[in-house]
Amino acid sequence: MCRNIRPLNNFEPPATSEEVQAAALQYVRKVAGATRPSQANAEAFDRAVHEVAESTRRLLDSLTTTAPPKDREVEAAKARARAQLRYGT
Repeated sequence: MCRNIRPLNNFEPPATSEEVQAAALQYVRKVAGATRPSQANAEAFDRAVHEVAESTRRLLDSLTTTAPPKDREVEAAKARARAQLRYGT
């Protein structure tokens, strides 16, 4: 999985449309092997991002869990601590 795609399920508040869109864009970029499509492929690229974002939103809306929602700030602090251990910064 692309490192820039973050888990979006079971957060309080729920994932925003912008987060879903950003994850879809990263996924399509990874699959396409390009950060920017050529002009000839721009329409297909944009359509794919839109379709992946719609599918992601439907998936997130349909998932259920018994786990309590995660706090974004707590998860971000854990990620920073892991990065500090890993990279020594």
